[in-house]
Amino acid sequence: MSINGSMNSETEPQERTRGRNWRDVDLRMVAPFAALILLLIVGALVNPNFIGLTNLANVATRSAFIAIIAVGATFVISSGDLDLSVGSMVAFVASLMILFMNSGVITDPALMLVAAMLLALVIGAACGLLNGLITTVGKIEPFIATLGTMGIYRGLTTWLSQGGAITLRSSELQSLYRPAYFGTVFGVPVPILVILAVTAVASVILYRTRYGRHVTAVGSNREVARYSGVRVDVVRTVAFVIQGLCVAIAVLLYVPRLGSTSATTGMLWELQAITAVVVGGTALKGGAGRVWGTICGAFILELVGNIMLLSNFISEYLIGAIQGSIIIIAMLVQRSLARKS
Repeated sequence: MSINGSMNSETEPQERTRGRNWRDVDLRMVAPFAALILLLIVGALVNPNFIGLTNLANVATRSAFIAIIAVGATFVISSGDLDLSVGSMVAFVASLMILFMNSGVITDPALMLVAAMLLALVIGAACGLLNGLITTVGKIEPFIATLGTMGIYRGLTTWLSQGGAITLRSSELQSLYRPAYFGTVFGVPVPILVILAVTAVASVILYRTRYGRHVTAVGSNREVARYSGVRVDVVRTVAFVIQGLCVAIAVLLYVPRLGSTSATTGMLWELQAITAVVVGGTALKGGAGRVWGTICGAFILELVGNIMLLSNFISEYLIGAIQGSIIIIAMLVQRSLARKS
């Protein structure tokens, strides 16, 4: 009896701890979607037109840029790093893409468009690779490294545009490229389909591949991962490359929307992307990534702005302050859950 009693006394606290941990994990996974539902209810109360499919589709479409960039940021943050250069990278990649299309080196518009899109993907990946190599090979903290490249990309964009705007001149290319943002497939806007496709691929990579497991391991504890045979620097560098590719994909949607870019393009998008990742349940210290939660976080940010536009309670000019407050609140919630676990 005493042996059984001692065994029960030892196992019961373990079971309670295990149950509490599972509840915390579930809460972190469910919280973004619960917040999204709450926002939808609030928006419906503020304005009956808010809950309409047309408005929600427009909100989802406008969130495409941040959502796709934030998917890449999920990999970087999950591996324990941070990329502050994504907004400047958008401006730089978009500028080079438009300049290439304006060059007229390829006379066929369709081939020119395909070549320009491939060029944007290559440049985005190269920018991500540069960030990764500076961080890993250069042994510079990612905050400092990407702060430096943020200035480089923004400065190069200013130089390319001579302080003005770079505009796509060919009307034929504009009309050919326009459906990439404004088009629909079976009634669904193309940007929403791109979001779903990028997120689906990212979730497979993060959750179903060895690399995805290595990302989580590196973000949890780099030394343990290194002793386990994980090539930590390679994992981190590839995460930055994925971030660059996601930036390039966002550019592919951004260019047909406006057909122009400038040095102010993508300003503070890094804040919005990081906020979307954190609100989506990914720990800013690394070790856990929630791709679908990130998309939910990006949609939440856009919904907050939409509600502010449709209501008269808060000025729309305070949206930056609201987004900054959201990331602080999300970090406080994450810290609270971490202490309980």
